[in-house]
Amino acid sequence: MKDLFDRIIKNKGPLGKWASQAEGYFVFPKIEGEISNRMKFQGKDVITWSINDYLGLANHPEIRKVDAEAAANYGSAYPMGARMMSGHTDLHEQLQDELAAFVNKEAAYLLNFGYQGMVSTIDALVTKDDIIVYDVDSHACIIDGVRLHMGKRFTYKHNDIESIEKNLERAKNMAEQTGGGILVISEGVFGMRGEQGILKDIVALKKKYNFRLLVDDAHGFGTLGKTGAGAGEEQGVQDDIDVYFATFAKSMASTGAFIAGDKEVIDYLKYNLRSQMFAKSLQMQLVVGALKRLDMLRTMPELREKLWENVNALQNGLKERGFDIGTTQSCVTPVYLKGSIPEAMALVKDLRENYGIFCSIVVYPVIPKGLILLRMIPTATHTLEDVKDTLDAFSAIRDRLVNGTYKRLSAAVAAAMGE
Repeated sequence: MKDLFDRIIKNKGPLGKWASQAEGYFVFPKIEGEISNRMKFQGKDVITWSINDYLGLANHPEIRKVDAEAAANYGSAYPMGARMMSGHTDLHEQLQDELAAFVNKEAAYLLNFGYQGMVSTIDALVTKDDIIVYDVDSHACIIDGVRLHMGKRFTYKHNDIESIEKNLERAKNMAEQTGGGILVISEGVFGMRGEQGILKDIVALKKKYNFRLLVDDAHGFGTLGKTGAGAGEEQGVQDDIDVYFATFAKSMASTGAFIAGDKEVIDYLKYNLRSQMFAKSLQMQLVVGALKRLDMLRTMPELREKLWENVNALQNGLKERGFDIGTTQSCVTPVYLKGSIPEAMALVKDLRENYGIFCSIVVYPVIPKGLILLRMIPTATHTLEDVKDTLDAFSAIRDRLVNGTYKRLSAAVAAAMGE
């Protein structure tokens, strides 16, 4: 019999094998200073394109004031206990009511964390007789939630309506045998590519296949739609989303999440979400802070207008310079380049050290081998000067990638790793 840790010692995983070269710089980097468009990385000023602070609320003076007052009034412990036992308050209820109204749903329920909440929501919505149909490019929290499912599940090709219908047909036939129902899961905005889920096309199939729709709108909430209510509002199908999910970790610049839908469904989830039933309540300082953030989302459209001014300037500038940004329909701005992992490391180091540009790097296994994805998140705090400096830097690093500079620089690293 093998020692359980033998595999762990011998195989660090597709990302873990790069730890000695990457940790502290490419992964687990330490970005310091007040959250803003410009921060510090290893003592140097950098333009930060990797912070999901879409509306610039993280360091907004009104937010800082409310957060500080809430911490002083309640501390970081209150209320103690799970919501069902001793952690329920009027302010939790108020935030839920206001969130439900904002996303045009009957009811909402607070979650401590987005990832944990999505996993638990999927688990609570289905039984072993039910069938799940979900986008193959879904976020890891959806994939992990689906893994808990004891019944059948089918993936469809990303945003492919023919694949969706093919798998719904399979799910329908199976549900007729098991006596169960069908849950379709999509993201409102896919966080890597920036594409919106084809919610309108999916909704059009509901009558034919009698399924329920769960949407993870982490990147759409606060950024899309006339009022900022998300991808469903943007596409005119918010009423047809049966369970709407969003996190506070992006536009709200905080911690926590919520689900919203018909009152009867939310009431059921309140009593069956294991991650919330057996977890400490979201602490009051976060609840009070979220109420303030939501109020600013509702009453300060200029934040969203500034965000989109920066998004359009960055994305249009990249396209004008011939960069491949895919088919993004959101603030998420991917830039696709061709190269190996060692080349990607050399390229990003050049960006950070010589141009003062900090953006996230995404490589295999998140995307196919041979591709480099530089993922940028414009925010309301960025300036047009930031955009210009970044466009100039990207033009320079692309030239060095094409002419083989990074390949030569990374040769020693690749040889050491046996690539």
